[in-house]
Amino acid sequence: MSAGRAWLKQALASVAQEAARSADTHLLRLDLPAFPGIRFYLKDEAAHPTGSLKHRLARSLYLYALCNGRLREGQGAIDASSGSTAISEAWFARLLDIRFVAVMPDCTAPAKVRLIRSLGAESVLVPAGVDASQVAREHAAANDLCYLDQFGLAERATDWRGNNNIAESILEQMAREDHPEPAWVVCGAGTGGTSATLGRYLRYRRLDTRVCVAEPTGGAFAVGWRTRDPAARATQKTLIEGIGRPRVEPGFLYDVVETVEEVDDADSVAACWWLEQALGRRYGGSSGTNFIACLRLAAAMRERGESGAIVSLLCDRGERYADSLFDRDWLAQREIDLDGAQRRLGQALAAA
Repeated sequence: MSAGRAWLKQALASVAQEAARSADTHLLRLDLPAFPGIRFYLKDEAAHPTGSLKHRLARSLYLYALCNGRLREGQGAIDASSGSTAISEAWFARLLDIRFVAVMPDCTAPAKVRLIRSLGAESVLVPAGVDASQVAREHAAANDLCYLDQFGLAERATDWRGNNNIAESILEQMAREDHPEPAWVVCGAGTGGTSATLGRYLRYRRLDTRVCVAEPTGGAFAVGWRTRDPAARATQKTLIEGIGRPRVEPGFLYDVVETVEEVDDADSVAACWWLEQALGRRYGGSSGTNFIACLRLAAAMRERGESGAIVSLLCDRGERYADSLFDRDWLAQREIDLDGAQRRLGQALAAA
């Protein structure tokens, strides 16, 4: 056996051992009096070892790179990210004892940058308007690094037919609930890989469960979904990291998503603050975006007299945003009307 093949077998064994050690994430039930007959379930992806939903993606990207011969012995890895994927990729790079470089916007939450560096990885911060993916691709070519390419490969790197992907995990955990086949599953879209996995797997299982993508107002995925334009661009910026991409990414599959709910940043932040009070810990901005979308879907179900379950994702740890989304001064400087958004949320949650 060649030395390279021996290294590959050991690298794959290390990733498999990690997957076996990592128990599945919890599915939390939330009962809201304003929505009788409707059960809310929140899958706590922040419980992963690297603190976010992107732990699953990073594992899949490394497996894809290793098994396709893209990551070889002696190489390091690189990727473009808004932070959470890079944290998970840096963690797996440390597991494999390889170099990792993260290319991120310079507006990435400082706590994320610090965590990446604490994992022994390097970070390259690029200014607004610079294509981080292109920078990562060029850096990979110049330095013989494996470009993991989360935005280009997310929907194909993940095994959407099973293998404990997030869709299979949700359905297994829902099996003994009152509504084992949810009416809706709600997620955000960064790479588009999660919505693609959910939509494909639900069809594969022949279920009627629908997929809703929760998107910051004016985000590229919302624009693209309405127009079916793969070259769609965002019409406004967002403070919610990880979603609200400036352009539609290739992993986003329009035809497996039933609806897209656009959520203003202030409402997403208010939902984050509410979730902290309801669940006893902080979650990031995309979790708030998801929750607002859940409430809208539930309100429509209530009006139609329907019962059922809505499942969504708690995407990452809110501690990463202590200096931003959970800082009133930071929000005020960016003209986020938190008080107004909290009033609107309170009205939505008030029992009819």
